[in-house]
Amino acid sequence: MSAETGKRFPDFSLQNQDGKTATLNDFAGKWLVLYVYPKDDTPGCTIQGKSFTATKQEFDDANIAVVGVSADDVESHKAFCSKFSFTIDLLADPNHALLNAAGVGQSDYKGTMYWNRTSFVIDPTGTLRKIYEKVNPEGHERVLLDDIKAMK
Repeated sequence: MSAETGKRFPDFSLQNQDGKTATLNDFAGKWLVLYVYPKDDTPGCTIQGKSFTATKQEFDDANIAVVGVSADDVESHKAFCSKFSFTIDLLADPNHALLNAAGVGQSDYKGTMYWNRTSFVIDPTGTLRKIYEKVNPEGHERVLLDDIKAMK
């Protein structure tokens, strides 16, 4: 199964960098940007984390939650968040449950497979509204803010 626009986003139950469990239902009544990134503490992923942290207030003001997801574990997320003072949650999916359920693709980079940088926009009812594939991390947060405001 993979995520389809216009349908309910796959339910998930994943731990954040502090070991707290987050589920899709936790975000009911809010817009949710769930962004998948390849690996903690790599250049593009750091740009995204910093950008979402820098614009967090704008997302909060627009009733939009932002969470990152990668296959890294909780300890890795904790170190990544601490190193760059991120104020967004990063969810750990080391068993690839959500990554597979959402149909996120993988690409080879220097002989290692990584999850593709993908963003999902989920509305307050849990319905998937838009998928962004092979995202460019530079300025992506602005695209998301503008697009979601237009969808509301």
